[in-house]
Amino acid sequence: MSDDRCHPWTVIDLFSGAGGMSYGFQQHPQFRVIGAVDAERAKPSAKPGTLACNATYAANVGVTPLAADLATLDPAAVQKAFLGNGRPLSVLLACPPCTGFSRTLPVNHSVDDPRNSLVQRSAAFVAALQPTIFLMENVRELINGNFQHHYAALNASLMDLGYVVHGAVHRLNQFGLPQKRERAVIIAVRPPFTLHTLDELWAGFSVQPAATYVRRAISDLPPVSAGAECPSDRMHIAPSLGAANLCRIAAIPPDGGSWADVRADPAAANLLTGAMHRAVAAGDLGTYPDVYGRLAWDRPAVTIKRECSHIGNGRYAHPTQNRLCTVREMAILQGFPRHYQFVAASLANRYRQIGDAVPPLISYQLARLCEWILTGSKPAIADLVLADTHLQPTDLQPTTRPVSQVAWTQQSLLPWCKTRSKPPAGCCTSGVDGL
Repeated sequence: MSDDRCHPWTVIDLFSGAGGMSYGFQQHPQFRVIGAVDAERAKPSAKPGTLACNATYAANVGVTPLAADLATLDPAAVQKAFLGNGRPLSVLLACPPCTGFSRTLPVNHSVDDPRNSLVQRSAAFVAALQPTIFLMENVRELINGNFQHHYAALNASLMDLGYVVHGAVHRLNQFGLPQKRERAVIIAVRPPFTLHTLDELWAGFSVQPAATYVRRAISDLPPVSAGAECPSDRMHIAPSLGAANLCRIAAIPPDGGSWADVRADPAAANLLTGAMHRAVAAGDLGTYPDVYGRLAWDRPAVTIKRECSHIGNGRYAHPTQNRLCTVREMAILQGFPRHYQFVAASLANRYRQIGDAVPPLISYQLARLCEWILTGSKPAIADLVLADTHLQPTDLQPTTRPVSQVAWTQQSLLPWCKTRSKPPAGCCTSGVDGL
């Protein structure tokens, strides 16, 4: 095994998207991103290359990803392309599509999406590339959902390869993201290096709540109208709205309002869609009021999903202006720095690139976590703040909140339950943090 106490440490990113996961490592002075791979599919049914995320990645990370489908790509080809000279790999990032696991799609309650198998396929790349550290981010259902057997298979494969594995679900606003976003983070480390977690990294500190609010993140941006672009920032642009949607959003109260707030107003009744009228008639609005809803200034944003390019797809309207949040605003809420550029010509694809991404504000903290694992020295709390984001070192405060205790759960036992009588000592802790 190579001595990863030396640096710069090398990083390869699989399913690299617009660069959200890589960017945090690229901004750490001791890491160097040496390769990335993505098929660039705008939608599952779309042809490769339609998302144009590789151009965005190259523009911001400085590496041009290999355009390839990781479902069929031979791991040996990745090894040859990026490590052909025998260079050791410090960190392998793999964040496969999460759409097939997410509870927001009703079909996922019963149908196992074929793309879900990419989770366990990632182990084949670990075997070929032999990284010191392996990281995966996905939706919470990866660990505790209907198809958690994919995580169990990955877990078992990583342990068979000699890694110590930890999986937990985190609420990312606890780490400073101005958004309610729950994500599973899987960390695997090859001994003799010691595994550490995000909760350990943050032990003794927390983020002031106001630092995670929409107001802090985007209230200082100049106003723009629907369909307009800010002259000083081409990413501060919002899609145009038809007359009906302009009237609909104008009728919704500012600062967190939704269409449900105007359903009893006779003057606004004609603005409700057929689906809205049916929900009112049934007396069961469920989570439906979030569509065409406005963000609230003094709360974190809702979870930003890949199809966030229309006000009818969620609570994505600006708190006070009559439009969808701009590309820049959505990116800031997703933890991107304010200078990040999204290259896709299609506005819808720019929003998809943002919604698909691992927030760089969080990936930078993961890079600092990897630094701790590789050096044995814990970073200072101020070193967890990514430059040019809304989060500031002064937002981090000492706290008496203890480190979350990771509980053993049935899913954590699945990888070895058929072959081992009990979990290996110190091996896999698969947690339920944040549930």
